[in-house]
Order: sequence, then structure tokens, then C-alpha cells
Amino acid sequence: MSNAEGLQQQLYEASDRLSENQQTRLHRAISWIRRAEQEEDDPDAAFIFHWIAFNAAYAQEFSQEQTERATFAQFLQTLTAADPGQRLHAMLFERFSGPIRTLIDNKFVFEPFWRAMREHDSTDGWKRKFDADKKMALQNLMDNRTAETLRIVLDRLYVLRNQLLHGGATWNSSVNRQQVRDGAAIMASLVPIITELMIAAEDGRDVPIAYPVVR
Repeated sequence: MSNAEGLQQQLYEASDRLSENQQTRLHRAISWIRRAEQEEDDPDAAFIFHWIAFNAAYAQEFSQEQTERATFAQFLQTLTAADPGQRLHAMLFERFSGPIRTLIDNKFVFEPFWRAMREHDSTDGWKRKFDADKKMALQNLMDNRTAETLRIVLDRLYVLRNQLLHGGATWNSSVNRQQVRDGAAIMASLVPIITELMIAAEDGRDVPIAYPVVR
């Protein structure tokens, strides 16, 4: 049974205790997980579809003062607190420790590097920040801090997401292939866990969704 099939069954069994908003949010996420699972040989597409599923799971209306990154950072903090089996912890520190270290050490998924390039900033400001962030990230990894490590991982993957969705990369390019493969693998494991935790949560996240079903 695929992740999507198992999650769909769990959602059906939990439907009596979930609000309409929750069911819609989770149904949409599962639909994109199912689509991502069809892309076994295309990590670009698999990454994009899993990111859409992630968006479906956490997205809400937010003000101009509240960035998308801040929204999912807050969401992940809540989610890790509701993970008694520590599945997110196991995924990060047991299965993907190596790829995460590679991701943290990759300047091409570090937004200040690209900002310095765009602004023709020849100082080493981005490099100092990169070294400081890398040190903090590796310390979080060594100290098994799940929420903090997950936030940093998704912050780097958000840069990869922007590169792909905004046409800043070539499909199936030979350049920087490893970060796409690692990103797709991490999201393929992470997003189904997030969705399952949301289905199982006793105090589910019944917040308005940005694009509700209009009948």
C-alpha cells in the first residue's frame, strides 16, 4: 500500500472527529502525495508535488507581516510537540542525517548567497552568516533538536523550491542534482509523516484555509 492509500484510509476513519476545514486540507495534501508518488524517476517533479502537498497541509491566510517561512516554522513547532512516537525525530536523525548535513553545507540553497549575487555584494557578509548558520544547524543536529533542525532543513529546501518553481533551474539538469535528489527524498518521507500526525492529532488544526471549497 502506498503512503497516499494508507493516509486516505486513515482520513476516512477519522472523518467523524475532523472539521470540514481539516478534512479539506488533508484531502488536498493526500491527493498531491499520490501524484508525487508517480514520479519515481523524476526528482524535480516529485519534489514539487510533495511541496504542494506540504503547502496544502499547513497553508492559511496570513498578513503581510507574516511570511510563509514564519507560518511553517510555527506550524512545525506545534507539530513536533504532537509527535509522541518521535517519528519526525527518527526521520531526521536516523534516516536522513547524511543528506541533511550535505544540505546544510550547500551554499546554493542558502538565500543570502543568492542575495549577495543579485546585489553584487563583494563582501563576505553572506559567508560569515553561512558559517554561523551552518554551525548552529550542525549543533542542533548533534543535540537532536527536532523542531529547530526541521526548520533549518525546510528553510534550505524553500530556496530549492523557489529555484524550481520560479524557473531558476533546468529540468533534469546535471548541475546540482544531489540537492534535488536529497530534497525529493526528504520531502517524500517528511510530508506523509506530517499528514499522518495531523490526522491523528486530538486537538486538530481547525484554522481557515486560504481557498475553501465554494459550493
